[in-house]
Amino acid sequence: MGGRSAAVSEAVPELGGGVLLAIDTSVGTSVALGAGGAVFEAVSDDPRSHAEAIGPLLDEVFRESGAAPAEVTGVVCGIGPGPFTGLRVGIAAAQAFALARGLPLLPLHGHEAVALDVLDRSAVARLRVVQDAKRRELFVTEYDGLDWAGVPQRVAGPSIVAREGYEPIVNELWPERVPGAGLVRLAARRLASGRGFEPERAVYLRAPDVAQPGAPKRVSR
Repeated sequence: MGGRSAAVSEAVPELGGGVLLAIDTSVGTSVALGAGGAVFEAVSDDPRSHAEAIGPLLDEVFRESGAAPAEVTGVVCGIGPGPFTGLRVGIAAAQAFALARGLPLLPLHGHEAVALDVLDRSAVARLRVVQDAKRRELFVTEYDGLDWAGVPQRVAGPSIVAREGYEPIVNELWPERVPGAGLVRLAARRLASGRGFEPERAVYLRAPDVAQPGAPKRVSR
């Protein structure tokens, strides 16, 4: 599966008494659980077996945290940008968990969690997150510091650009995966400050590989 054991991340005081579950499958598979003021995260770097990875990773974070599924108060969903095939697996899993337990679904851009890890720990202001979109293209989002709630301020994107002719900048991140722990921290900050979340819509940025079949053609006689 290409996974690793769940590990405790830094304390997240914004959680309060909440228990937040985060799932993202835009780059590999990342599952995180914020409980008791800390974040527990488990990941798989397999770029294809998202559906097979989610179950074991969920087991890991619940076991390591000591929390029960019934204690979860919200489900954070990474909505991309990402490829159609991988991204929809995590979104469907998050939707199913939230629906089964009557919990709110909290959609967030994955690049925002990537940016948070740097903006929260350094004096860097302008930052670009770049992700391989395959087909000689890139997913790109730009941020400029943190806002009053500690949330990265998006100034451009997410957008899709051609790899050929792409000009990099100094402060640029190419993530191996979207950090589930970052998604939990972002959701906790948004909830604590009363900030809203993204629309419940996957950010594919291009049409899926497989199109819906059209209506059958009428044969004239």
